Amino acid sequence: MATQIQLQDLTKRFDSTTGKSGAGGGTLAVDRVTLTIQPGELFFLLGPSGCGKTTLLRMIAGFIEPTSGQILFKTSDGSERDVTFLPPNKRNTGMVFQSYALWPHMTVAQNVGFGLDIRSVGAQEKQNRINEALAIVQMDAYAARKPNQLSGGQQQRVALARALVIKPDVLLLDEPLSNLDAKLRNELRSEIRRICKDAGITGVYVTHDQKEALSMADRVAVLNAGRIVQVDEPARMYRRPRNKFVAEFLGETNLFPARIVDRAGDSHVIVETKVGRLIAAGVSKDVDVERALDAAAPDADGGVLVSVRPEAVRIGTPNGTNTMFAKVRESTYLGETAQLIAEVGPGGEGGSGRDLPALKVALLNPGLGAAPGQALTLAVDPDDVVVLPRGRT
Repeated sequence: MATQIQLQDLTKRFDSTTGKSGAGGGTLAVDRVTLTIQPGELFFLLGPSGCGKTTLLRMIAGFIEPTSGQILFKTSDGSERDVTFLPPNKRNTGMVFQSYALWPHMTVAQNVGFGLDIRSVGAQEKQNRINEALAIVQMDAYAARKPNQLSGGQQQRVALARALVIKPDVLLLDEPLSNLDAKLRNELRSEIRRICKDAGITGVYVTHDQKEALSMADRVAVLNAGRIVQVDEPARMYRRPRNKFVAEFLGETNLFPARIVDRAGDSHVIVETKVGRLIAAGVSKDVDVERALDAAAPDADGGVLVSVRPEAVRIGTPNGTNTMFAKVRESTYLGETAQLIAEVGPGGEGGSGRDLPALKVALLNPGLGAAPGQALTLAVDPDDVVVLPRGRT
Protein backbone atom coordinates (compact mmCIF):
# COMPACT_ATOMS: atom_id res chain seq x y z
CA MET A 1 0.00 0.00 0.00
CA ALA A 2 1.19 3.50 -0.83
CA THR A 3 2.79 5.63 1.87
CA GLN A 4 2.23 9.24 2.84
CA ILE A 5 5.34 11.19 3.88
CA GLN A 6 5.04 13.98 6.42
CA LEU A 7 7.91 16.35 7.15
CA GLN A 8 7.39 18.59 10.17
CA ASP A 9 9.70 21.57 10.78
CA LEU A 10 12.62 19.59 9.38
CA THR A 11 15.95 21.39 9.81
CA LYS A 12 19.54 20.44 9.00
CA ARG A 13 22.54 22.49 10.04
CA PHE A 14 26.15 21.58 9.23
CA ASP A 15 29.18 22.86 11.12
CA SER A 16 30.96 25.27 8.78
CA THR A 17 34.42 23.93 9.63
CA THR A 18 33.93 20.16 9.94
CA GLY A 19 30.93 19.67 7.66
CA LYS A 20 29.30 17.56 10.37
CA SER A 21 25.96 18.10 12.03
CA GLY A 22 25.79 21.10 14.31
CA ALA A 23 23.06 22.37 16.58
CA GLY A 24 24.27 25.97 16.81
CA GLY A 25 26.05 27.98 14.11
CA GLY A 26 27.27 26.84 10.72
CA THR A 27 25.53 26.27 7.41
CA LEU A 28 21.76 25.95 7.44
CA ALA A 29 21.12 23.48 4.60
CA VAL A 30 17.42 22.81 5.26
CA ASP A 31 15.38 25.41 7.13
CA ARG A 32 12.16 24.32 8.91
CA VAL A 33 10.59 22.44 6.02
CA THR A 34 7.01 21.29 6.58
CA LEU A 35 5.56 19.24 3.75
CA THR A 36 3.09 16.41 3.06
CA ILE A 37 3.69 14.08 0.10
CA GLN A 38 0.56 12.10 -0.73
CA PRO A 39 0.40 8.30 -1.20
CA GLY A 40 1.27 7.25 -4.75
CA GLU A 41 2.39 10.76 -5.70
CA LEU A 42 5.46 11.41 -7.85
CA PHE A 43 6.75 14.47 -6.02
CA PHE A 44 9.69 16.59 -7.23
CA LEU A 45 12.16 18.64 -5.20
CA LEU A 46 13.42 21.28 -7.62
CA GLY A 47 15.98 24.02 -7.17
CA PRO A 48 19.47 25.29 -7.98
CA SER A 49 22.67 23.72 -6.65
CA GLY A 50 23.05 24.22 -2.90
CA CYS A 51 19.36 24.86 -2.24
CA GLY A 52 19.01 21.86 0.13
CA LYS A 53 17.04 19.45 -2.06
CA THR A 54 19.53 16.55 -1.90
CA THR A 55 20.04 17.03 1.85
CA LEU A 56 16.26 16.83 2.27
CA LEU A 57 16.08 13.63 0.20
CA ARG A 58 18.91 12.03 2.17
CA MET A 59 17.17 12.82 5.45
CA ILE A 60 14.08 11.01 4.14
CA ALA A 61 16.32 8.09 3.17
CA GLY A 62 18.06 8.04 6.56
CA PHE A 63 21.56 8.78 5.26
CA ILE A 64 21.62 12.12 7.13
CA GLU A 65 20.08 12.78 10.53
CA PRO A 66 18.12 16.03 10.91
CA THR A 67 19.18 18.64 13.44
CA SER A 68 15.55 19.00 14.44
CA GLY A 69 12.07 18.16 13.19
CA GLN A 70 10.24 14.95 12.38
CA ILE A 71 9.76 12.52 9.47
CA LEU A 72 6.63 10.34 9.50
CA PHE A 73 5.59 7.52 7.13
CA LYS A 74 1.82 6.87 7.14
CA THR A 75 -0.02 4.06 5.32
CA SER A 76 -3.65 3.92 4.19
CA ASP A 77 -4.57 1.47 6.98
CA GLY A 78 -3.88 4.23 9.49
CA SER A 79 -0.53 2.99 10.77
CA GLU A 80 2.18 5.58 11.37
CA ARG A 81 5.95 5.25 11.76
CA ASP A 82 8.29 7.90 13.08
CA VAL A 83 11.41 7.26 10.99
CA THR A 84 13.26 10.47 11.92
CA PHE A 85 16.26 8.67 13.41
CA LEU A 86 15.62 5.17 12.05
CA PRO A 87 18.57 3.59 10.16
CA PRO A 88 18.17 3.45 6.34
CA ASN A 89 17.79 -0.36 6.26
CA LYS A 90 14.81 -0.14 8.66
CA ARG A 91 12.81 2.36 6.59
CA ASN A 92 12.08 0.18 3.54
CA THR A 93 12.98 2.90 1.05
CA GLY A 94 14.49 2.27 -2.37
CA MET A 95 17.16 4.67 -3.62
CA VAL A 96 18.22 5.38 -7.20
CA PHE A 97 21.52 7.28 -7.30
CA GLN A 98 22.88 9.68 -9.88
CA SER A 99 25.91 7.41 -10.46
CA TYR A 100 23.83 4.16 -10.70
CA ALA A 101 26.18 2.52 -8.11
CA LEU A 102 26.09 -0.92 -9.79
CA TRP A 103 28.59 -3.63 -8.81
CA PRO A 104 30.80 -4.10 -11.93
CA HIS A 105 31.69 -7.75 -11.12
CA MET A 106 28.04 -8.82 -10.76
CA THR A 107 25.52 -9.61 -13.48
CA VAL A 108 22.39 -7.54 -13.93
CA ALA A 109 20.35 -10.16 -12.06
CA GLN A 110 22.87 -10.29 -9.20
CA ASN A 111 22.86 -6.49 -8.90
CA VAL A 112 19.07 -6.40 -8.77
CA GLY A 113 18.94 -9.21 -6.21
CA PHE A 114 21.56 -7.73 -3.87
CA GLY A 115 19.01 -6.11 -1.58
CA LEU A 116 17.10 -9.38 -1.32
CA ASP A 117 20.25 -11.20 -0.18
CA ILE A 118 20.59 -8.75 2.71
CA ARG A 119 16.95 -9.41 3.61
CA SER A 120 17.50 -13.21 3.48
CA VAL A 121 14.71 -13.78 0.94
CA GLY A 122 14.33 -17.43 -0.12
CA ALA A 123 15.87 -18.57 -3.42
CA GLN A 124 12.64 -19.10 -5.38
CA GLU A 125 10.98 -15.89 -4.20
CA LYS A 126 14.20 -14.01 -4.86
CA GLN A 127 14.30 -15.25 -8.47
CA ASN A 128 10.64 -14.43 -9.00
CA ARG A 129 11.09 -10.90 -7.69
CA ILE A 130 14.22 -10.32 -9.79
CA ASN A 131 12.37 -11.47 -12.91
CA GLU A 132 9.40 -9.25 -12.06
CA ALA A 133 11.55 -6.16 -11.41
CA LEU A 134 13.54 -6.62 -14.63
CA ALA A 135 10.33 -7.09 -16.61
CA ILE A 136 8.92 -3.82 -15.20
CA VAL A 137 11.93 -1.89 -16.52
CA GLN A 138 12.07 -3.98 -19.72
CA MET A 139 15.53 -5.38 -18.96
CA ASP A 140 14.69 -9.09 -18.49
CA ALA A 141 16.60 -10.02 -21.69
CA TYR A 142 19.81 -8.61 -20.18
CA ALA A 143 19.82 -10.49 -16.86
CA ALA A 144 23.12 -12.31 -17.54
CA ARG A 145 25.08 -9.27 -18.71
CA LYS A 146 27.56 -7.20 -16.69
CA PRO A 147 27.03 -3.44 -16.22
CA ASN A 148 29.94 -2.57 -18.55
CA GLN A 149 28.06 -4.34 -21.35
CA LEU A 150 25.11 -1.95 -21.02
CA SER A 151 24.45 1.59 -22.21
CA GLY A 152 23.94 4.40 -19.72
CA GLY A 153 20.17 4.23 -20.12
CA GLN A 154 20.17 0.47 -19.58
CA GLN A 155 22.30 0.83 -16.44
CA GLN A 156 19.81 3.36 -15.09
CA ARG A 157 16.97 0.90 -15.68
CA VAL A 158 18.88 -1.74 -13.74
CA ALA A 159 19.42 0.70 -10.87
CA LEU A 160 15.68 1.38 -10.89
CA ALA A 161 14.88 -2.36 -10.86
CA ARG A 162 17.23 -2.84 -7.91
CA ALA A 163 15.33 -0.17 -5.98
CA LEU A 164 11.93 -1.66 -6.89
CA VAL A 165 12.75 -5.33 -6.18
CA ILE A 166 12.61 -4.85 -2.40
CA LYS A 167 9.04 -3.53 -2.77
CA PRO A 168 9.81 -0.28 -0.96
CA ASP A 169 7.27 1.93 0.76
CA VAL A 170 8.95 4.97 -0.79
CA LEU A 171 11.13 5.34 -3.91
CA LEU A 172 13.79 8.05 -3.74
CA LEU A 173 15.53 9.30 -6.91
CA ASP A 174 18.57 11.58 -6.73
CA GLU A 175 19.03 13.25 -10.16
CA PRO A 176 18.88 9.83 -11.86
CA LEU A 177 19.03 11.16 -15.43
CA SER A 178 21.72 13.81 -15.10
CA ASN A 179 24.50 11.61 -16.55
CA LEU A 180 22.57 10.78 -19.73
CA ASP A 181 22.45 12.64 -23.03
CA ALA A 182 19.45 14.85 -23.83
CA LYS A 183 17.71 12.37 -26.16
CA LEU A 184 17.95 9.51 -23.66
CA ARG A 185 16.79 11.75 -20.81
CA ASN A 186 13.66 12.58 -22.78
CA GLU A 187 12.97 8.91 -23.47
CA LEU A 188 13.41 7.83 -19.85
CA ARG A 189 11.27 10.60 -18.33
CA SER A 190 8.00 9.03 -19.38
CA GLU A 191 9.36 5.56 -18.63
CA ILE A 192 10.22 6.38 -15.01
CA ARG A 193 6.84 8.01 -14.50
CA ARG A 194 5.08 4.96 -15.99
CA ILE A 195 7.01 2.59 -13.74
CA CYS A 196 6.24 4.59 -10.59
CA LYS A 197 2.56 4.87 -11.45
CA ASP A 198 2.22 1.18 -12.41
CA ALA A 199 3.83 0.20 -9.12
CA GLY A 200 1.54 2.59 -7.19
CA ILE A 201 4.53 3.76 -5.21
CA THR A 202 5.20 7.12 -3.55
CA GLY A 203 8.20 8.69 -5.29
CA VAL A 204 10.39 11.63 -4.30
CA TYR A 205 12.59 12.86 -7.14
CA VAL A 206 15.39 15.45 -6.85
CA THR A 207 16.43 17.47 -9.89
CA HIS A 208 17.66 20.89 -10.98
CA ASP A 209 16.18 20.33 -14.46
CA GLN A 210 12.98 22.33 -14.85
CA LYS A 211 11.78 20.35 -17.88
CA GLU A 212 12.11 17.07 -15.99
CA ALA A 213 10.00 18.39 -13.16
CA LEU A 214 7.36 20.02 -15.37
CA SER A 215 6.96 16.95 -17.61
CA MET A 216 6.98 14.21 -14.94
CA ALA A 217 5.73 15.45 -11.58
CA ASP A 218 2.32 15.30 -9.97
CA ARG A 219 3.46 18.18 -7.78
CA VAL A 220 6.66 20.20 -7.43
CA ALA A 221 8.32 21.94 -4.50
CA VAL A 222 10.75 24.71 -5.50
CA LEU A 223 13.50 25.26 -2.91
CA ASN A 224 15.80 28.21 -2.39
CA ALA A 225 18.35 28.62 0.42
CA GLY A 226 16.98 25.63 2.33
CA ARG A 227 13.36 26.76 2.28
CA ILE A 228 10.36 25.74 0.20
CA VAL A 229 9.30 28.73 -1.87
CA GLN A 230 6.26 27.22 -3.59
CA VAL A 231 4.48 23.86 -3.87
CA ASP A 232 2.06 23.31 -6.73
CA GLU A 233 1.11 21.27 -9.78
CA PRO A 234 3.60 21.84 -12.63
CA ALA A 235 1.30 23.68 -15.06
CA ARG A 236 -0.10 25.94 -12.37
CA MET A 237 3.34 26.74 -10.97
CA TYR A 238 4.64 27.66 -14.43
CA ARG A 239 1.65 29.89 -15.20
CA ARG A 240 1.19 31.22 -11.66
CA PRO A 241 4.60 31.56 -10.01
CA ARG A 242 4.47 32.97 -6.51
CA ASN A 243 7.44 35.31 -6.85
CA LYS A 244 10.35 36.42 -9.04
CA PHE A 245 12.60 33.50 -8.06
CA VAL A 246 10.08 30.86 -9.14
CA ALA A 247 9.14 32.75 -12.32
CA GLU A 248 12.77 32.99 -13.46
CA PHE A 249 13.82 29.52 -12.32
CA LEU A 250 11.07 27.71 -14.24
CA GLY A 251 11.91 29.28 -17.60
CA GLU A 252 12.40 32.46 -19.58
CA THR A 253 10.14 35.34 -18.69
CA ASN A 254 9.82 39.07 -19.25
CA LEU A 255 9.90 40.88 -15.90
CA PHE A 256 8.96 44.55 -15.62
CA PRO A 257 8.56 46.88 -12.64
CA ALA A 258 4.93 47.97 -12.45
CA ARG A 259 2.31 49.78 -10.37
CA ILE A 260 -1.19 48.56 -9.63
CA VAL A 261 -3.46 51.46 -10.60
CA ASP A 262 -6.96 49.96 -10.49
CA ARG A 263 -9.13 46.87 -10.39
CA ALA A 264 -10.79 45.43 -13.50
CA GLY A 265 -13.63 43.31 -12.18
CA ASP A 266 -13.45 40.86 -9.29
CA SER A 267 -10.29 38.98 -10.27
CA HIS A 268 -8.32 41.31 -12.59
CA VAL A 269 -6.13 44.33 -11.90
CA ILE A 270 -4.75 47.07 -14.12
CA VAL A 271 -1.01 47.70 -13.96
CA GLU A 272 1.10 50.48 -15.39
CA THR A 273 4.38 49.17 -16.86
CA LYS A 274 7.14 50.46 -19.09
CA VAL A 275 5.58 48.55 -22.01
CA GLY A 276 2.19 50.16 -21.41
CA ARG A 277 -0.96 49.67 -19.35
CA LEU A 278 -1.93 46.00 -19.02
CA ILE A 279 -4.84 44.05 -17.55
CA ALA A 280 -3.63 41.14 -15.43
CA ALA A 281 -5.62 38.10 -14.29
CA GLY A 282 -2.82 36.41 -12.36
CA VAL A 283 -2.04 38.00 -9.00
CA SER A 284 0.34 36.30 -6.55
CA LYS A 285 -1.11 35.68 -3.09
CA ASP A 286 1.88 37.61 -1.74
CA VAL A 287 0.59 40.80 -3.40
CA ASP A 288 -1.75 42.88 -1.25
CA VAL A 289 -3.88 44.58 -3.89
CA GLU A 290 -5.94 46.63 -1.45
CA ARG A 291 -2.83 48.01 0.22
CA ALA A 292 -1.26 48.80 -3.15
CA LEU A 293 -4.34 50.79 -4.12
CA ASP A 294 -4.60 52.59 -0.78
CA ALA A 295 -2.61 55.78 -1.23
CA ALA A 296 -2.98 56.50 2.50
CA ALA A 297 -1.18 53.31 3.55
CA PRO A 298 2.24 54.14 5.09
CA ASP A 299 4.46 52.23 2.63
CA ALA A 300 2.04 51.46 -0.19
CA ASP A 301 3.48 52.71 -3.47
CA GLY A 302 1.66 50.13 -5.59
CA GLY A 303 5.03 48.73 -6.66
CA VAL A 304 5.01 45.19 -8.04
CA LEU A 305 6.61 43.12 -10.79
CA VAL A 306 4.84 41.83 -13.87
CA SER A 307 5.84 38.50 -15.46
CA VAL A 308 4.97 37.62 -19.07
CA ARG A 309 6.30 34.42 -20.66
CA PRO A 310 7.79 34.93 -24.18
CA GLU A 311 5.48 32.28 -25.68
CA ALA A 312 2.44 34.14 -24.30
CA VAL A 313 3.20 37.19 -26.49
CA ARG A 314 1.56 36.99 -29.91
CA ILE A 315 1.16 39.17 -32.96
CA GLY A 316 -2.11 41.03 -32.42
CA THR A 317 -4.32 43.82 -33.74
CA PRO A 318 -4.09 47.51 -32.71
CA ASN A 319 -7.54 47.52 -31.10
CA GLY A 320 -7.16 44.34 -29.05
CA THR A 321 -6.67 43.90 -25.29
CA ASN A 322 -3.17 44.42 -23.87
CA THR A 323 -1.65 45.55 -27.17
CA MET A 324 1.87 46.94 -27.54
CA PHE A 325 3.47 48.63 -30.53
CA ALA A 326 6.94 47.31 -31.23
CA LYS A 327 9.81 47.10 -33.68
CA VAL A 328 11.90 43.94 -34.10
CA ARG A 329 15.49 44.39 -32.96
CA GLU A 330 16.67 40.77 -33.35
CA SER A 331 15.17 37.62 -34.85
CA THR A 332 16.58 34.12 -34.32
CA TYR A 333 15.21 31.07 -36.14
CA LEU A 334 15.23 28.01 -33.85
CA GLY A 335 13.38 25.45 -35.95
CA GLU A 336 10.15 24.85 -34.07
CA THR A 337 10.08 28.45 -32.84
CA ALA A 338 11.47 31.87 -33.68
CA GLN A 339 12.79 34.09 -30.89
CA LEU A 340 12.39 37.84 -31.21
CA ILE A 341 13.71 40.77 -29.23
CA ALA A 342 11.28 43.61 -29.82
CA GLU A 343 11.62 47.24 -28.72
CA VAL A 344 8.32 48.50 -27.38
CA GLY A 345 7.50 52.15 -28.01
CA PRO A 346 4.57 54.60 -27.96
CA GLY A 347 1.82 55.01 -30.53
CA GLY A 348 2.16 53.17 -33.83
CA GLU A 349 5.83 53.96 -34.27
CA GLY A 350 7.28 50.97 -32.45
CA GLY A 351 10.75 51.16 -30.95
CA SER A 352 13.29 53.70 -32.04
CA GLY A 353 16.29 53.11 -29.81
CA ARG A 354 18.02 50.72 -27.46
CA ASP A 355 16.97 52.76 -24.44
CA LEU A 356 13.39 51.59 -25.01
CA PRO A 357 12.12 48.54 -23.14
CA ALA A 358 12.74 45.20 -24.86
CA LEU A 359 10.33 42.31 -24.90
CA LYS A 360 11.26 38.66 -25.57
CA VAL A 361 8.80 36.97 -27.89
CA ALA A 362 8.66 33.27 -28.83
CA LEU A 363 6.75 32.82 -32.09
CA LEU A 364 5.36 29.28 -31.99
CA ASN A 365 4.85 29.47 -35.75
CA PRO A 366 8.29 30.54 -37.05
CA GLY A 367 6.89 30.62 -40.59
CA LEU A 368 5.23 33.92 -39.69
CA GLY A 369 8.68 35.46 -39.70
CA ALA A 370 9.71 38.86 -38.44
CA ALA A 371 12.75 40.66 -39.81
CA PRO A 372 14.83 43.19 -37.86
CA GLY A 373 13.32 46.65 -38.23
CA GLN A 374 9.80 45.32 -38.90
CA ALA A 375 6.99 47.05 -37.00
CA LEU A 376 4.58 44.79 -35.13
CA THR A 377 1.56 45.04 -32.90
CA LEU A 378 2.01 42.59 -30.05
CA ALA A 379 -0.64 41.40 -27.63
CA VAL A 380 -0.86 39.24 -24.51
CA ASP A 381 -3.93 37.70 -22.90
CA PRO A 382 -4.72 39.01 -19.39
CA ASP A 383 -4.55 35.44 -18.10
CA ASP A 384 -0.85 35.38 -19.09
CA VAL A 385 0.05 38.58 -17.23
CA VAL A 386 1.14 37.67 -13.69
CA VAL A 387 1.59 40.23 -10.91
CA LEU A 388 4.34 39.38 -8.42
CA PRO A 389 5.67 41.06 -5.27
CA ARG A 390 8.61 43.33 -5.96
CA GLY A 391 11.95 42.43 -4.44
CA ARG A 392 10.85 39.15 -2.82
CA THR A 393 12.76 35.96 -3.69
